[in-house]
Amino acid sequence: MNPFDLTGRVAVVTGGNGGIGLGMARGLAAAGAAVAVVGRNADKNKNAAAELKTLGVESAAFEADVAREDAVERLVADVRERFGRVDVLVNNAGINIRKAPQDYSLAEWREVIDVNLTSAFLLCRAVYPLMKAQGGGKIINIGSMMSIFGASFAGPYASSKGGIVQFTRATASAWARDNIQVNAVLPGWIDTDLTRRARSQVPALHDAILARTPAGRWGVADDLSGIAVFLGGPASDFVTGTAIPVDGGYSIQGV
Repeated sequence: MNPFDLTGRVAVVTGGNGGIGLGMARGLAAAGAAVAVVGRNADKNKNAAAELKTLGVESAAFEADVAREDAVERLVADVRERFGRVDVLVNNAGINIRKAPQDYSLAEWREVIDVNLTSAFLLCRAVYPLMKAQGGGKIINIGSMMSIFGASFAGPYASSKGGIVQFTRATASAWARDNIQVNAVLPGWIDTDLTRRARSQVPALHDAILARTPAGRWGVADDLSGIAVFLGGPASDFVTGTAIPVDGGYSIQGV
């Protein structure tokens, strides 16, 4: 058996229409998985699904606001109807609003927490019965370097990503008996639309990141494809509850 072969498996990737999500979806598709691309932008979803089909797998686009309970329940039902099963869930949907802590409104705080953290809970809860009935599954929750470090401009974002790690550990512990492995990935500074906005909003961020990263570069979305295949397939059947940085060494540096 090839421990990195995902042929016959079905993966759901939220925020899978661009950035880190699309990079992970590419890896899963290249390993043979069918991929359900989930996002709020219908055109981007369709374009991403079309790209994944060129890798020789089935892919379909699903428009959903994953912070809403009803939308998540409908999404999982639609994916099950389309593909028949869910083997891998990647909880990647996320947003950030950069302000000093005292400047956030309650609505802004709730928006970030709901999109980044509550959505992971809703999706995990929705796919659990399917995975249990199938005899197992894989869940990959996307955290961040902000799961480890603080930042003056990312209070709710860091809170949500710290919460992702603890939620990962809780679900991993609860569902191991059902052969469901739950792990978190902590991306470092990856070149995406989200981080490009950060560079425009936070002075000197670009140079500071390069100076601290041993690899000497920003990551790219496809740097996440390998970890998606590892955590999404048989290679990680005895790995659960972990939080794995993919950051070019950023998190090991003392300064």
